[in-house]
Amino acid sequence: MSLSKAAQHFQESAIRRVGALGGSMPGLISLAAGYPSPEVFPWDDLQAITAQILARRDGNTLQYGATRGYRPLIEHLLANTLTARGISSRFDDVIITSGSQQGLDLVGRVLIDPGDPVIVELPAYSGAIAAFHNLQASLVGVPQDHEGIAIAAVDRVAAEVAKQGRPAKFVYVTPNFQNPAGLLMSARRRRELLEAARRNNLVILEDDPYGSIYFDDVTTFDDTRPMKADDRDGRVIYLGSFSKILVPGLRVAWMVAPPAIARKVELCKQAADISSGVFDQRMVHGALAGGVIDRIAPGLRAHYQAKRTVMEKALNANLKDRVKWTSPRGGFFLWIEMPGVDDRELFDRAIEQKVSFVPGSAFFVNGQGHEFARLSFSGITPDQIEQGISRLAAAFGS
Repeated sequence: MSLSKAAQHFQESAIRRVGALGGSMPGLISLAAGYPSPEVFPWDDLQAITAQILARRDGNTLQYGATRGYRPLIEHLLANTLTARGISSRFDDVIITSGSQQGLDLVGRVLIDPGDPVIVELPAYSGAIAAFHNLQASLVGVPQDHEGIAIAAVDRVAAEVAKQGRPAKFVYVTPNFQNPAGLLMSARRRRELLEAARRNNLVILEDDPYGSIYFDDVTTFDDTRPMKADDRDGRVIYLGSFSKILVPGLRVAWMVAPPAIARKVELCKQAADISSGVFDQRMVHGALAGGVIDRIAPGLRAHYQAKRTVMEKALNANLKDRVKWTSPRGGFFLWIEMPGVDDRELFDRAIEQKVSFVPGSAFFVNGQGHEFARLSFSGITPDQIEQGISRLAAAFGS
């Protein structure tokens, strides 16, 4: 069997690889998987919406659908969700995708030729790293500071690759409660990145799966305002998802892109899956139109904020002098720095203690990051968080 050159270099998502350990190791506590909590799924609402949809016996409900997406869902997004986020778009700008991960893949397929540079944060979401790597992009990492991606480094890298004759295709960022670092990019840094993109003729791929999961210390809309809302020259592609604010199993997300890119993404998606699940899209539309998501959102935020607090208290009690972190203001993750500790060696010892995490190096495209680890507090109970941190402390040793 002769595989393609691309297939020979496919890269697995580190998160999926570590997450799979749970099924083969009874008693393992996973601080790795960034899953939403089933405790906050709106079970009764989804049951009622399902019954209403099926009771209509509309054949289109269970048929193939339009590649671009279910029109009433797109129209609701345009009139409500996107407008609330300050984004003014048209129907032709929006495409429904099977999760935002598909959005990453489709954008990559439309924009990346083998060897093309793509600028990513250090650290960056490992699922995006895998998607772009599998398309044979040349991934170039730039550091972050406490406000977000370092603009001087973006300018430097963009100039370097352009001088080499291969201008960067886009810069990929997750401004709101980044996976993995939990960082919230400042409003000033977002404006600076837009200006840097214009200077360097860059597209910005803005991934925003966690923007609705903000905590009490996020006080204004400007804290999480998408860069797409201030995109005046059509260079921002914006990805959003219902996985974190409703349920991930429905696999419904969306993309807002400049029309020329959106048209090509639609053609690419036709070849990939014809359309995202029609029934899933109608379920999400029912939840939006019925006010379910708006009603449950405050409870989601309180739920995850409480779990963040439990994890921070457990770290202070067990590892205060061994690790450092910045308290996340939203999202699912706590990013710890472990001076003098190698994430690979710690991971092996942690598995012996029946606790897992995602090694920090999985999120770096430059071979660094071994002194970091990503801990997720979202999908497990407070008791499991406390026990998991206790086991992790045992893995650190004396």
